[in-house]
Amino acid sequence: MSRSGYVDDFGDDDPLATGRYRQAVNRSMKGKRGQALLRDLLAALDAMPDKRLYRGNFATADGEYCALGALGVARGIRMDDIGDEDDCDPAQVAERFGIAKAMAAEVMHKNDECGVSEWLYVEIEICGPMRRGWPDYGRHTRTITTDNPRSADQRWGRMRQWIASQILPAKIGSTT
Repeated sequence: MSRSGYVDDFGDDDPLATGRYRQAVNRSMKGKRGQALLRDLLAALDAMPDKRLYRGNFATADGEYCALGALGVARGIRMDDIGDEDDCDPAQVAERFGIAKAMAAEVMHKNDECGVSEWLYVEIEICGPMRRGWPDYGRHTRTITTDNPRSADQRWGRMRQWIASQILPAKIGSTT
């Protein structure tokens, strides 16, 4: 399980649970408190001097933040007691930021698990004789994984784009 509390299945007992949960996420993000948080979150991301987001923790001693961590710093919210990837409670995060639990879980899920890989897949060439059988089959190329040094930059760009796409246009005559 991840920091967001999401799991792969909602169980076989209730086939409509996924739909109800997605509707809870949609309602919370389109509501007044959700839209206010999204606007503040976008402003907090734009105000970051180092446009990099990290996964798994709200804030580290090295000054690394996730999306909600950046907003927490901008709002002056204490986050060191919320927890990290292993023991984070989305309900506690939601209470701290004044939003619904479904929205808190969704933002953490998008920050940590959607779209940006921590790994790069690189094709390398091996020089010299190769075995004919398994695992080489006479191939002189192999795919290896290495750390993605730009994952934090890419995560910031992806999260900013996603947050901007979730903000609804202001209604004419609205005070908010």
